[in-house]
Amino acid sequence: MVLLGDSSEGDCTSSARIQRSLGRSMRTVRSNVFRSDSPPDAPPAAGSAAVSENLTDSVVDFQLQELAVGPPRSSDAKCAAASVESAAELLELSRDFSDCSSVNSDISGELERLASVPRTVTPTIPAAAGPDDLEALGLGIGSSEIVERTSVESVEPAVRACMEGLGSSSPEKKRAAAAGIRLLAKHRSEFRELIGASGAIPSLVPLLKSTDPAAQENAVTALLNLSLEEANKGPIMSAGAIKPLVYALRTGTAVAKQNAACALLSLSMVEENRSTIGACGAIPPLVALLVGGTSRGKKDALTTLYKLCSARRNKERAVSAGAVPPLVELVAERGGGTAEKALVVLGSLAAVPEGRAAVVEAGGIPVLVDAVEAGPTRGREFAVHALLQLCADSERNRGLVVGEGVIPPLVALSQTGSSRAKHKAETLLRFLREQRQDDGATPATAV
Repeated sequence: MVLLGDSSEGDCTSSARIQRSLGRSMRTVRSNVFRSDSPPDAPPAAGSAAVSENLTDSVVDFQLQELAVGPPRSSDAKCAAASVESAAELLELSRDFSDCSSVNSDISGELERLASVPRTVTPTIPAAAGPDDLEALGLGIGSSEIVERTSVESVEPAVRACMEGLGSSSPEKKRAAAAGIRLLAKHRSEFRELIGASGAIPSLVPLLKSTDPAAQENAVTALLNLSLEEANKGPIMSAGAIKPLVYALRTGTAVAKQNAACALLSLSMVEENRSTIGACGAIPPLVALLVGGTSRGKKDALTTLYKLCSARRNKERAVSAGAVPPLVELVAERGGGTAEKALVVLGSLAAVPEGRAAVVEAGGIPVLVDAVEAGPTRGREFAVHALLQLCADSERNRGLVVGEGVIPPLVALSQTGSSRAKHKAETLLRFLREQRQDDGATPATAV
């Protein structure tokens, strides 16, 4: 399990501090040698052969492939900062989601809207076995495998039975009805559309605050599955589901918290929903999930935070909620498939002044320099992106970055990385060399 520091402090775990201290001392020695007399065309240090971390564990896992920066029109720092800001938005989480078929989850695997999969392509996952199977719920439509092949008309009686259960005064019937919708909505787009049109969404929302953990979890996951249908997103928002989803994110079981985060992610695919979700208090419990959740929970929190933080106000909310220290810690840990995602979210938060200050205060600069030097290939590029955000408008930060010995690994990356990585490394090197030239200028003596 990843150990995270308290969000109110910038300190990392002692072992991580020791590792960073050793790395920093070596980088400082190399940086001092580089600053002394090393020619700018000195051969680069050998790149790390580290293999990129496995990024396929999460239900809404995203592959970080699209963070590209176009060449700046001038060498002016403010122009480059604008280029860096626009680059962050190129990382669209609606693309390149992992295949859900390897995950034991209620999400249906046809994430057409989230993954931009053509509607004619409908990947499926095996039905979850156990007492929650549709056949066991007594809805009269057979097993989940049979439902996958049945017609929409054949499912309509089951949907009506679920609606009756949701309207019952019996907690047991409500729980079973929510479980039925959860499983029906798992299977096909047509089923989700049918359930949404039946009026089930407003009846599910009150169960999000149920004191019965199973009923709450079923309602959360049912709404998550229904939200994968584009036509259902508006009714979910109109039914006032956001605050109850945030409540489930704070109080639910581990599965309920994870699926509440995923539901918020799905709804945040509609740009105008992001500000509403942030204003309803979603950011602090997402940060809490980032700190104390399971491995999958952390990944789901990172993904949702990234999407929400495309809105500037949500960036500020995330910084205020203490997101930066645990993000820095996750980058330092380099494990569990979260380091690269944490780097991307950290770069997003560094786009606002509060975020840049928080990254520096949390000890993020040495951690980011470590990532440039020894991280996986994509991680190096994301670390340079974050450093560009920190350095674009801050001479002080440039000095701190140079002091951490970043120039040798940057030179190596500028010569051996991908075209995007080379461009980013060269841009940051230009900033840092300008800083060194300014520092070396001798002020005129007053006469």
